[in-house]
Amino acid sequence: MIKLRHLKGVIIMQKRGFFLSHSPIEARFAQNSKDFVVEEVALYKPSGAGDHLFVKIRKKGVSTWEAVQAFSERVGIKAGDIGYAGLKDKNAMSVQTLSIPAKFEAALARFEHAAIKILEVDRHENKLKIGHLKGNRFFIRLKKVSAIDAQKLDSAIKAIAQYGMPNFFGFQRFGLDGDNYKKARAFLDGEAKIRGRRMQKFLISALQSERFNAWLTRRIELSSAIASFDSKAIANEYKLDLSAIEASKAQNHFFKLFDGDIMLHYPHGKLYFAEDLGKESDRFATKQVAPTGVLCGYKSAMAKGVAGDIELAFFEDIPASGDRRYAWIFPEELNGEYISKEAHYELSFYLPKGSYATALLEEALHCELSVDRGEQNDN
Repeated sequence: MIKLRHLKGVIIMQKRGFFLSHSPIEARFAQNSKDFVVEEVALYKPSGAGDHLFVKIRKKGVSTWEAVQAFSERVGIKAGDIGYAGLKDKNAMSVQTLSIPAKFEAALARFEHAAIKILEVDRHENKLKIGHLKGNRFFIRLKKVSAIDAQKLDSAIKAIAQYGMPNFFGFQRFGLDGDNYKKARAFLDGEAKIRGRRMQKFLISALQSERFNAWLTRRIELSSAIASFDSKAIANEYKLDLSAIEASKAQNHFFKLFDGDIMLHYPHGKLYFAEDLGKESDRFATKQVAPTGVLCGYKSAMAKGVAGDIELAFFEDIPASGDRRYAWIFPEELNGEYISKEAHYELSFYLPKGSYATALLEEALHCELSVDRGEQNDN
């Protein structure tokens, strides 16, 4: 089960920022196959011909890696020869596609697993690789929601549908105790040993994610201050140029842009530097573009000017190639319904790849989430 950080018995995670301002909402989210459903949205359809089989599966209580291992053992194929577009939560019912070489078609026909059902099989020319998906559709059921909190959730959902939301990495990225990024720092500082390149890479990615979340929290904090307080006071407090504050204050989106921000066409496109802030803010507000933040690494493109100064404060030299990530995303097909008789609130929505359903939950509930490991599969 996932609990809220203000409730008793919770593991406190790193703090994050919120752009909505309502008071925290109490709810119960039991992360299981009944209350948490995710369906992968493919980047492309299988062509019907080729040397690979695209195997669409539905799994319950099984991680993507565990599903890969199950196919490896039962079909007689090396795990490394099995492709997938993204990792799906274990404590959920999830629908996703795996790819295997077509020569294993006969063995695949004999595949059986209590928690994995094959839904479709088709052929395609290439193996599936990480990132070969558009996004994911989610269904989430919250329990023990009062009528008053349901109204607050309705308002939050409406605001997120209109303005979008910050693209935080979810708490799952940081491990059960939320300290994977600390383990990465200890390893990089020579204070700890981590065996296996896969685990090293995994922990280093958690450090990249922590730095991104810290930067995004600062930008949200700044945006909120710019909307609410005197420009001179903000400039003094954050050591920023007064003209930069004034330029941002005139923008019509909550998340304020600064000179030198690196923008990206939405939902995909090319990176470019923000120059005309008024124009870019208007395009941002109409969901044509969105700002990005840095994933630390030696090949990372860096923001310039005021945006660059802010970003540099959260940058670390990390042995990874690095990248840019949307700082803000726009959920689609976002709906919420209150089932008053059961005190349930049901959410459904679509997110682009790389985004976290739990980040949307945190924004809507205005509260950080964490894992109660003893009750993850509680119904």
